[in-house]
Amino acid sequence: MKAFIKSIKAFSFNINFTLLDIRFINFTRLLKKKRKNNMKKLVSTLAVIVLFNCQNNAQINEKQLAVMNAEPVEVPLQDGKARAYFASGCFWCVEAVYESVKGVEEVYNGYSGGFTKNPTYELSNTRRTGHAESVEVIYDPNVVSFETLVDVYFASQDPTQVNGQGPDRGPQYRSIIFYQNDAQKKIIETKKAALAKALNATIAAEVYPFQKFWMGEDYHQDYERLHPNNGYIRNVSIPRLRRFQAKMPEVLKEKH
Repeated sequence: MKAFIKSIKAFSFNINFTLLDIRFINFTRLLKKKRKNNMKKLVSTLAVIVLFNCQNNAQINEKQLAVMNAEPVEVPLQDGKARAYFASGCFWCVEAVYESVKGVEEVYNGYSGGFTKNPTYELSNTRRTGHAESVEVIYDPNVVSFETLVDVYFASQDPTQVNGQGPDRGPQYRSIIFYQNDAQKKIIETKKAALAKALNATIAAEVYPFQKFWMGEDYHQDYERLHPNNGYIRNVSIPRLRRFQAKMPEVLKEKH
């Protein structure tokens, strides 16, 4: 009798164990199915996002490529003065650097390198204009050469930082050197290649044919001179200027 009861209990245990096993298997299959369905939904969603972004970027790139592949515009001398154009992070910093160089008469802050007409500071910060904060350097070519201005450019920045300088990040702060003719392009490319070899690194500066410089807002002009106690000027702009001055003291104005 005892043996019979034991056999019944064993049989019941086996049935319960089997049912539990079946439930676990079914639960696992259900979980896999749900995961598979969720994965399909996720993949579909990602595909839509990627497709939208690709289409959007294609439109932007098409316009930007037109700027990059355009014929350069050469700005004629005015009263014996030439003009050069550079983008290297915040234009407040770049303005202060070039205004310290002998032969430079004036520097203006603005925007260049993009495809949007009449850019503003606010529009530039949307990162959708193609433009970078840039400077127009008005200089006496009898005192300072374009080649020296390119040397100043690389000496006053981190040449390996992509899309920005220091704390200023984004395509609107990217590094661009603009050329107006083949001679200037050759100077830029030669110096860029030499620097890349010396640093054993990729140089971030892009090389663009100059098209147009859009003047920046009045309140951006002469910013370092007019706002010496501004927190950004004191902590970012002036230290960057001082680092450059220590590298190229031979090109500096006597009183700056």
